Formats: sequence, structure tokens, C-alpha cells
Amino acid sequence: MSDPIEPRPTRPLIDSYSYHSPLPDWLLQDRLDQDEKGIKDENEEGWMLGIDEAGRGPVLGPMVYAAAYCPLSFKPTLESLGFDGDWRIIDSKALSHETRDALWDAFTAHPSLVYSSTTLSPQDISSGMLRRSPFNLNRQAEEATIGLIREALARGVNLKEVYVDALGPAAQWQSRLSQIFPTLSIVVEAKADSTYKIVGAASIVAKVTRDRWIEMWIHPEGKGEALGSGYPSDPKTQNYLKSTFSPIFGYPSLVRFSWAGPKLRLEKDGVGCKWVDEGEMGGGQKRLDFSKVNGGKGAGVAGDKEKGRAKLWKDLGLKEVGEL
Repeated sequence: MSDPIEPRPTRPLIDSYSYHSPLPDWLLQDRLDQDEKGIKDENEEGWMLGIDEAGRGPVLGPMVYAAAYCPLSFKPTLESLGFDGDWRIIDSKALSHETRDALWDAFTAHPSLVYSSTTLSPQDISSGMLRRSPFNLNRQAEEATIGLIREALARGVNLKEVYVDALGPAAQWQSRLSQIFPTLSIVVEAKADSTYKIVGAASIVAKVTRDRWIEMWIHPEGKGEALGSGYPSDPKTQNYLKSTFSPIFGYPSLVRFSWAGPKLRLEKDGVGCKWVDEGEMGGGQKRLDFSKVNGGKGAGVAGDKEKGRAKLWKDLGLKEVGEL
């Protein structure tokens, strides 16, 4: 299976997903040889892995966590490929397509340089944050980071060293990761992409993946206005949020509706809706109430199951059939 962003997205991004680029043929052959002999090579070369993210702050689009990994012997080559971190700037348009694509293509040109990515869709990010027991952005980021390391190990990669761009207090996060993966040497630092080339490589994967989703976003609801940078302070992004808001349907799938601005707009101007089991409280409760429809009268009226049932439900013959 190819990466969903290669050469461009072909479907709307609704559900989060993970992708893993192919392992090098020589590693797969080593695995086959060891399996045939029924032995494990205790002297097998170790690998290093770096993790970084893109899109944590924007109100539009996905957040992407990415891992780049390679054999330790590949490090001299990695040092020469240009993953220096100097290109890391907030506005992705300031990074030329030529530079971005050249760095991205390094993964194809060098089979020993492998990557994995976890792309969290805007809908999943917001749904998690607005749960009754919130699954906040930090926890989602932690889960993505831990998942990338676990998945690399599950692929049979002999990880030895892991470098992570800091998520919150570096020492605390490093300690937690070390407890989860006690056999690995783990380093967590702020701006690790500028210090460790393997983290810089991961940052390119995260950045290119997010950029391609944003630049080539498939809009099921209609495109609307120009997106801008996706950050809440960008006037173009603010205009996009204003122009695409619907009191009934909320925001398009591109928008993280749990962010402060959209969330406040939904609470203030969105049509309220209550779904209540008609069997609750003696069977006299309303099934559905759009509280701001028809001048605030609502689509449902409390009372007797038939007498008080909203006209819509009577016309459609809807009734309770059981429990979920």
C-alpha cells in the first residue's frame, strides 16, 4: 500500500490513520534467513529513530506525528542529506516546494531510511477533546508518539536509540518513555529537529504529510473561502471559519471544532439539539428538540407519547424500538 498522500490525497480525511513505508529488502531477507534457521542474530545492527510533529496549533487540518528510522551505520549518510532543521518555520509556504520535495525524496532514494506517520484527523482530534472524559491534545500526542515506537518494534526493527522533540517538560516525558521502553536509549529535547538529523527527517515527513492534506484537501461540503495558514490568528483563516459556519451542521470536516473560537461560535449561534429516550421519566419526555428552530419553539414538545410527539416523528412513523 502506498502512502495516502502520494502523489496526492484521493479521498476526504475523515478517520485518523497510520502509514509505514517499506522496510529495506536486505532487512526483510535477513529476517527470512533467521526464520529458516530458527535463530536470532544477536549481533544484528541497531537502529535509531526520531519523532516530530506538525500541525499542533492550527484550527484547520490534521495533526501529524512522524517517525524516521535507519540503521546506525547509515548515520554518516543521513548527516549529508540536509535534514538540518533550518527550514522549520511556521508558514509552510516559505519552504520552497523544491527543497521540501528534495528532502521528501530522500526516503525513496535511500531504502535504509524508513518512516512511519500517524495522521490525526480534525474530526477525531475534536471528538476526543470533547468527550465526557476529555482525551486532550497532549494525551493524543502522547499516544501517537508511543504508538510510533511500538509499531517500529513490532515491525522487527532492532531499535537502540530514540530521539523525540519535546512534548511539554522534556525530563518528565523522557522519564515516562524510558519506563515504557526500558531497553531503549531515549532522549527528549526541545528543538530536537535542529540537533538530531533523524528528528529533522521525521519533521519533514510530518510537515509534508500535513501540507499535502491541507493543500489538496478534498472538501465534501464544498470548498468555501481561501484557507489561509490554518492558524486562528490568520485573517484568511478567520474569514474561512465565518463563511463556512452553519447553525445546524456546524463546521466542515477540515475544522477542529473543539478549538476555542469554533467551540464558542457553536455554543453561541448553533442550533441546540437534545435527544432524549421517550421511555425516561414515565414516558413523557420529548425525543428530539431543536431548541432554536421556529423562533425557539423547538421541534419536539414534552407530553404524552402520541399527543406530545413532534409532527415530524408522527409523519415519519418513528418510534422507540429498543436500546443501544
